[in-house]
Amino acid sequence: MTDPIHDAAATPDHDTRHGERALLSRRNMLLGLGLGAVSGLAVLRQPKPANPRLADDYFEKIIPKTIGPWQFETASGLILPPEDDLVDALYNETLTRVYRGSGDLPAVMFLIAYSSQQTGLLQLHRPEFCYPASGFKLSDTVVQPVKVAGREYPMRMFGAEAISRNEQILYWTRVGNHFPVSWTQQRGAVIADNIRGDIPDGILVRVSTTLADMTEAKPYLEKFVNQLFASSNTQVRKLLFAA
Repeated sequence: MTDPIHDAAATPDHDTRHGERALLSRRNMLLGLGLGAVSGLAVLRQPKPANPRLADDYFEKIIPKTIGPWQFETASGLILPPEDDLVDALYNETLTRVYRGSGDLPAVMFLIAYSSQQTGLLQLHRPEFCYPASGFKLSDTVVQPVKVAGREYPMRMFGAEAISRNEQILYWTRVGNHFPVSWTQQRGAVIADNIRGDIPDGILVRVSTTLADMTEAKPYLEKFVNQLFASSNTQVRKLLFAA
């Protein structure tokens, strides 16, 4: 026989439990939808490479072999980063050339190292790393603004001394549309582009000469850089100077 008193007491508990389960299910559903939306947004906002990988020998084909009064002579004889897996992973393409100057102009050594993707883990090696690894003792590095086609570019200059030879080096780095002069600025440039949704490309451009004195070498290297800009097409100007 049914106990009406017992049934009357049990029914509200049953309804309560049912309501709690329904509420919990709705909460779980809303939570799942929310997490799914966040995940989808994260995927959409994940930085993507801003530039495709360049074809092999791309720079070999587009960098002029005559740069003002300088003529291409050889691709050997430059100081390079030590070969290892990190360097291989970092650079998609490198170009090395020595240009012979006409008349009394000194020869200029020219290097490009390009990476289609600059990330927080893989960033351009600066020359202050590769010269000591090759046995050179470095002078202090100075930030040297150089005017090219009416625009000032922040560059770095230092001297390198070894038993075999001396070099005076001028170089700059481009990360996206930024021209950082330090590791800190380089990382900041990558982060700034990541926030905008891009993984920027990066390039290091180095020019050097074997003149013993930085004061003597500076005007020649600056002239070479300006002649490089003037002799190049729009592709090269964009890659090297963001111009």
